[in-house]
Amino acid sequence: MDVATREIDVLLNTYAESHRNPTNELIHVICIPAIIFAALGMFWSLHPFIAALVVVAALIYYCTLSWRLASGMLLMLALMLLVLEVIPSHSVFYLSLTVFVLAWIGQFVGHHIEGKKPSFFDDLRFLMIGPLFVLQIFYRRLHLAY
Repeated sequence: MDVATREIDVLLNTYAESHRNPTNELIHVICIPAIIFAALGMFWSLHPFIAALVVVAALIYYCTLSWRLASGMLLMLALMLLVLEVIPSHSVFYLSLTVFVLAWIGQFVGHHIEGKKPSFFDDLRFLMIGPLFVLQIFYRRLHLAY
């Protein structure tokens, strides 16, 4: 790796190799945030503090890669936690589980369309990079550096 190449650039470029089809990319833009929301919801249903700890741990990792992307993730994750706060607590787990399963089905449909396996099959870190890939798409459209 070139000294000037940042780890985040390598990870996002590697992730992008199996996400070039516009339909697959669109599916990911919809399903990845849904999966994050659903996973947070399942943690929330255990206890809101657990969901908050998961958010903090994720943000620490994201800060090691890019503070600009970590800032965007902070905003997104905070909004998700606020939404979870207003959902009736007895509904959070089942709603989250349903969204989680449906969104993962969407992801695998997208990869079937793409004709390539999901990146996390080769490296579990890509489960954490997927959200940054989606955020990077928004940053590019807004002409923001990451």
